Amino acid sequence: MDAMNLQANCPFLAKKAYEPPSWASHLSPIPSHLFSLGHFPTPIHKWNLPNLPNNTQVWLKRDDLSGMQLSGNKVRKLEFLLADAVAQGADCIVTIGGIQSNHCRATAVAAKYLNLDCYLILRTSKNLVEKDPGLTGNLLVERLVGAHIDLVSKEEYAKVGSLALTSLLKERLLKEGRRPYVIPVGGSNSLGTWGYIETIREIEQQLQKGTSEVGFDDIVVACGSGGTIAGLSIGSWLSELKAKVHAFCVCDDPDYFYDYVQGLLDGLQAGVKSRDIVNIENVRKAKGLGYAMNTTEELKFVKEVAQATGVILDPVYRFELSYFAVISFCSMTLVITRTLYVGLSLGKCKL
Repeated sequence: MDAMNLQANCPFLAKKAYEPPSWASHLSPIPSHLFSLGHFPTPIHKWNLPNLPNNTQVWLKRDDLSGMQLSGNKVRKLEFLLADAVAQGADCIVTIGGIQSNHCRATAVAAKYLNLDCYLILRTSKNLVEKDPGLTGNLLVERLVGAHIDLVSKEEYAKVGSLALTSLLKERLLKEGRRPYVIPVGGSNSLGTWGYIETIREIEQQLQKGTSEVGFDDIVVACGSGGTIAGLSIGSWLSELKAKVHAFCVCDDPDYFYDYVQGLLDGLQAGVKSRDIVNIENVRKAKGLGYAMNTTEELKFVKEVAQATGVILDPVYRFELSYFAVISFCSMTLVITRTLYVGLSLGKCKL
């Protein structure tokens, strides 16, 4: 078998032309290509959570099973973003996030798959900026694949902003003769939004192939940067799915995310208001004690879920999301998972 035929039969990492769903064909601009970076479709299965209210069914869309190093929701956005980077002739990728950013880890791995260097700006505590970040969690993966890491304090990040920080790094790399391509926090721009528009098509196809008459009244997902909920909400609204999208934000507040999602929708010329197609829950309710911090009640919940269902929730997004989703909805609900880290992140969580 020659190389061309082998690539056709083994599509992982292949670049392919993109054809949008018919119901999204009026959006603009439409991406021309994407890379096959994830293992799709990810499964949907019923989640028999303990102590569910009567007349409630919860199903899981297992985006934590989209790959190993690339597991989680970020790979769907990166398929489109990195195709654009390669099309523009980039030789390196610049992005930014928290010290244990899943997006930064996925970007570093995906960039290396495509023979691109990766430069990460990671937000950390002021007293740790001048120290070696270590090899825990996502940092281990990023450093194993050779990502270049710059640390910035939370105070500087808040003062300067992610856009200015990535722009400064981009300018430095340009002066060094590099060809950088900048990806925003979480891969959340209008192009990245197509990753979760495409997810709605995937869910529709899975429901059509199912043997039972299953449909979803609600889709629930955690929100950290806005791109995932933008794609899910416009996709569900335009398609026949028509499930209401609910987001629990783990940072900032609902007004911030409504405005940010509106900008992403406007970038696609969607002609719809974000407040009409997505419900973003009260930030204090969803955050609990804050990002990656959990109450005794929440920790008890994650232990009960693991023992009852075998699904292990991560300490940042998924068990906060699942906890509040279960106590908030009484219908056919699809919870979309983001990441599942047993050996990396969960090691920092004491039950």
